[in-house]
Amino acid sequence: MTLADLARRVDATSRLSGRFVLRSGRVAEEYFDKYQFEADPVLLDALAERMVALVPSGTEVLAGLEMGGIAVVTALGRHTGLPCAFVRKAAKPYGTARLAEGADVAGRRVLVVEDVVTSGGQVVLSTGELRRLGARVDAAVCVIDRQEGGSAALAAEGIALRALLTRADLETYGKRTRP
Repeated sequence: MTLADLARRVDATSRLSGRFVLRSGRVAEEYFDKYQFEADPVLLDALAERMVALVPSGTEVLAGLEMGGIAVVTALGRHTGLPCAFVRKAAKPYGTARLAEGADVAGRRVLVVEDVVTSGGQVVLSTGELRRLGARVDAAVCVIDRQEGGSAALAAEGIALRALLTRADLETYGKRTRP
């Protein structure tokens, strides 16, 4: 499946029409629901397969960010054979009480995995936490870069963003399948 085919499928699966109240309070008639492509196992697997090429050599652990990055990191781990860590937004005060569950990140080269990057804020925060745990993080991958400043924000923190698709890809190829 080509990248254009994937962009068309992601757009067709995730772009919803209706009345949606956004986080800002604004009302939109169209909404991009990223969980729709994450909930489609065949599409998610195809995306992860293509993302393998974005994984820097020397990566030792894939770290998926709560919540959308968890599905993506699991699928990507299946294709790379690399162990996965599941990174919470905050450590829970019970059980293991860890911020990062699964594979140990201390002293290892860790690649942050996210579904969609907009401003890059959560990747920056989670990377800081992973670094405090001893992880060596200098790159992140995502399925979609919404091209709203995330790449620059990450670069300012020493994190190179590698995206499979961009908002421009979805706009270019998605329009072909919409009336």
